Amino acid sequence: MYIVAIGWMYVVTLMAATETNIAAGVATFVFYGLFPCSVLMYLLGTKSRRAKRKAMEAGEPPSPDDLPEPPAVAPAGEKTNSNP
Repeated sequence: MYIVAIGWMYVVTLMAATETNIAAGVATFVFYGLFPCSVLMYLLGTKSRRAKRKAMEAGEPPSPDDLPEPPAVAPAGEKTNSNP
């Protein structure tokens, strides 16, 4: 889902860069890129927001996708569980 948005914003950024003045470039970026892309992302995320809200109301624990990822490297000074 995000790759389509990234690609579209890339195309719109290039379109805005070729405009003749700054105002036209900003208008192109906002009205051809930013606004439609934000509406699309909001609409495509409705199903997951609804499922998350339903799970919270039911008192279920969050799914593994909703949990924050642990840091890839242990902070300095902390011991890890792995044996050297």
